[in-house]
Amino acid sequence: MNPLTTSAPAERAARIPAAERPAAAQHPTGRRTTPSSGGRYARLVHLAGRDFLPVAFVARLPLAMLTVGALTLATAVSGSYVVGGLASGAVGIGSALGGPLMGHLADRLGQRIVLLVSALAHAVAIGLLLVTAHAPAGPAAPPVPLLVGASLLVGATCPQVGPLARVRWRGLVGGNRRELDTALSYESTADELTFVLGPALVGLLASLVAPWSPFVLAAVLTLTMVTSFAVHPTRLAVPALSREDRRLAAARPVPGRERLLVLLPVLGMVAMGAFFGAVQNGLNAFGGELGVQSATGLLYAVLGISSAAAALSVAWWPERFRPAARWVVSSAAMAALSLLFLLPSGIGAMLVVLLLAGLPLGPAMVTIYTIGGDVARPERLGTVMTMLASGVVLGSAVGAALAGLLAETAGHRGAFAAAVGAACAMVLVSAVLALLRRR
Repeated sequence: MNPLTTSAPAERAARIPAAERPAAAQHPTGRRTTPSSGGRYARLVHLAGRDFLPVAFVARLPLAMLTVGALTLATAVSGSYVVGGLASGAVGIGSALGGPLMGHLADRLGQRIVLLVSALAHAVAIGLLLVTAHAPAGPAAPPVPLLVGASLLVGATCPQVGPLARVRWRGLVGGNRRELDTALSYESTADELTFVLGPALVGLLASLVAPWSPFVLAAVLTLTMVTSFAVHPTRLAVPALSREDRRLAAARPVPGRERLLVLLPVLGMVAMGAFFGAVQNGLNAFGGELGVQSATGLLYAVLGISSAAAALSVAWWPERFRPAARWVVSSAAMAALSLLFLLPSGIGAMLVVLLLAGLPLGPAMVTIYTIGGDVARPERLGTVMTMLASGVVLGSAVGAALAGLLAETAGHRGAFAAAVGAACAMVLVSAVLALLRRR
């Protein structure tokens, strides 16, 4: 821990192993906690409070709904898949650009004020997008540049709940590595589940109500649940820096090796995102060749469920299995299993491949977030966590675009070859980091 981010009494308490803490210890958030006998994940409830897990879970749903929601809305109002793709891509780019800025401001000013302002700005941006989408420039089409610009603003203002929740967990668990692994395993599982549930909600609401209805729900969730997350007592585990502390932190030089150690996990997340984007487009091409393109979302959900289940297992991995080694092993398994995507010719075989290929993904993501937090300076933890999340978004756009080009010429196997390449890039990045950490 760093004196810039925690008080001396809290730091000393964080160094006490969980098993040796008193029955009723004073927590950095000010609440009284007691050890849990219900298992490692039950311990998270005692650390953060009963309401934190559901609040943080629902608060991240809007981000999971935006990309597919923009694609659905823009396509419906314009009648053009190209415009839908531009709007969806603009949301992703906006999120990738706005996320690190939001994390940087949270490091400097504290999470509460940044989340409250971003929640309000995001709701306004959603309103602007809906107005733009239903203000036609001609007989049948809205102004495309304004539609894309509004989509960009929606992505840029979306509150970064997942990354900032991970920052809070580091403050809540102190120096307890086992509890940190458990918390980050849960967070990766929550991310996976929301990115399965979010698009499903969009499809359900768009088909039963109207293409604009998912955005109304996203705005309501943002104003209510993100606000609840912003003011939750767990924010006290990550106090804002004073003006003097910010000046001292800015004056500290950052060696090149330290910059590289932060950059490598970000590159790893870009590779992970590229893998996701390529697989999604590969499944789209695969379903199209079999005449079941509408099943793409369901097939992709199988990968997410497998990944989420495997992420939970990290809480029980031995502590001597260090994060750098975990990343190399997970990446190698990811690369090896990705080759299986080149084999199936039917739905049944593809389901088996998706279940197997998803197994190393969750542990790899948990590990990358762990390493990113380990190498980041405490006063820049929010910035690094949001950079990691933005890396996934950026990589997903790159992977989807590359896979789409390859699918045009080589079918679904060409698209899946892009996923294999992304997994191999992950192996290379993890190996470089392992060598640097060893030295």
